[in-house]
Amino acid sequence: MAQLIQTTTEPLQRVDVDVVTLDLIENGLRSARYEMDEVLFRTALSPGIREQHDEFPLIGDPEGKMVVGQFGLSIPDFLDNFDGTIEEGDVLMTSDPYSCGAAISHANDWLVVMPIFYEGRIVGWASQFGHMSDVGGKTPASMPTDARTIFEEGVVIPPFKLYKKGVLDDDALRIILNQVRKPDWNRADLNGIVAACRTASRRVQEMCARFGVDTYTSALEALLDRNYRAMKTLLALVFEEGKPLSFTDYIDDDGRGHGPYELKMTITRTGDKVLIDLTGSSPQAEGPINYYINENLIRMFFGIYMITVADPQILWNDGYYPLVDVEIPEDSFWKPRYPAALNGRNHGIGRLFDLFGGLLGQSNPDLLNGAGFSSSPHFMYSGNYSGGDRKGEWFQLYSIGFGGIPGRPVGDGPDGHSLWPSFVNIPCEYLESYYPLRIDRWETVTDTGGAGLHRGGNGVDVSYRFLEPGTIAIHDDRWLTYPWGVRGGEPGARGRKWVDRADGTIEVLPSKVHDVEVGKDDVLHFVTWGGGGWGDPLERDPELVALEVRRGLVSAEGARRYGVVCSEAGELDPGATEQLRTELRGARGEGDLPLFDKGPDLETILDRAEEETGLRPPTPPRAL
Repeated sequence: MAQLIQTTTEPLQRVDVDVVTLDLIENGLRSARYEMDEVLFRTALSPGIREQHDEFPLIGDPEGKMVVGQFGLSIPDFLDNFDGTIEEGDVLMTSDPYSCGAAISHANDWLVVMPIFYEGRIVGWASQFGHMSDVGGKTPASMPTDARTIFEEGVVIPPFKLYKKGVLDDDALRIILNQVRKPDWNRADLNGIVAACRTASRRVQEMCARFGVDTYTSALEALLDRNYRAMKTLLALVFEEGKPLSFTDYIDDDGRGHGPYELKMTITRTGDKVLIDLTGSSPQAEGPINYYINENLIRMFFGIYMITVADPQILWNDGYYPLVDVEIPEDSFWKPRYPAALNGRNHGIGRLFDLFGGLLGQSNPDLLNGAGFSSSPHFMYSGNYSGGDRKGEWFQLYSIGFGGIPGRPVGDGPDGHSLWPSFVNIPCEYLESYYPLRIDRWETVTDTGGAGLHRGGNGVDVSYRFLEPGTIAIHDDRWLTYPWGVRGGEPGARGRKWVDRADGTIEVLPSKVHDVEVGKDDVLHFVTWGGGGWGDPLERDPELVALEVRRGLVSAEGARRYGVVCSEAGELDPGATEQLRTELRGARGEGDLPLFDKGPDLETILDRAEEETGLRPPTPPRAL
């Protein structure tokens, strides 16, 4: 456990903070958190961070509890597993999930943790991690889809002092950068992360100087306590005491032919507290899809969902953690044994939100969404230029795909969007300027969103035409199971991947694959899945459906799922629409619409897999 070296031992005092000062400090922290982002975006070189913003900042209180930030890291778990002293000027770093208590979850994430000192004592922590586009290993981008151990996934950095009392450990950094394929990118991205943390440190020190250190730290306690009280109220409103709620979803396969992996969650409220229990989930995977997560991060994701749904303006933080107990079984998908492979854990992160949505909506329909684009699928392309001025030069692309957001109580799910609200698409112009490829199309795929009163968002087809020979890799999911609809809404379409070869042949690709060779003028179709629909499709405004036919979001045939009859040009036939809706309602028979529509049962899905997808079904997971 970390030992803090402070030159001032006088304890901080708890003082009353007036509402105006509290608001000023809260918004100062909010601004500092966004300034951390901007510092990194303007200094990073890798497209994943510079263009798509695959990074997550955090500012914590003196104990490391998050007061403002994004999700995905835990300073207390890092500090509990750091063996050494921490002094002013130190900057700590790691990329090893197993050595930091799962404060991060795979080796591509480089985590920096920095103590914030003011007048000789700790007043907080600044932290940030970013996904490095390459950290070495056996395949470009360091995400081999067939990996069985973390040793295949590149350099794994134990917790250490990158800076000691302000002095860079240049030898250690040289050793680390010698393991990666793009050391200039990694160095720039890492420097940007350190600079972002230093920016946060300066802003906190300025607030301590302006308001006084006791007022500043007391304001942090007040903000944490506010979230505690808000969560206490929300839990009582959403969950009936003593009544367990359970929900199950799936990861389709592990990249090595095993699946689907069952992910089960149960939530039970007892008094003011809830227990989140992941017992019943599949055992750890042989392949790299395991999501090694700790109890604090489960609490964090749960709070994000609860508080953001209740009030998106609330500055959520770790204050509610004492209200949430967590049970994660050992040797499971969620807590694999070292040295299990972890690089494809992005699917598990996304499924957590589907699980929360499926659970919370059972007791409160206002919180029920369909299943959506619950992942951040990766596409990688690399090789050496074959001619011209750049002959022999290495190129390497890492990018994140977008898909359909689910239908929601408040409206339709956006088309072609990211699960993570802060992520943005890499502009086509950037890709075509810096890489030997052309984007033949970047468009939503008609009818891929689930039908409903509120339509699920459509997936997208991004078609990459390769101008140089190289290799590609894909990390995706939902090629087998469906993104489910709710309250009568239908499931969204599954994702698909294939290559149109320059010789006219077509090669269907699995959702998780690496080192696939491509040649000049081969075209990859990276088709992502749609979001599930919300509510009865027969209640959707026929004029809106006809408008979406004109816009290419729904086809004339697809409009019939809504009981709407219109021409291919989107001209509505009101009489035929009324007749079709009457027939469809009559065919339903008596009874309520299903709360969840996951499509065919799992046995049927597996039986039809090869016929419908061109891919062999996975074999059941096995205990390792």
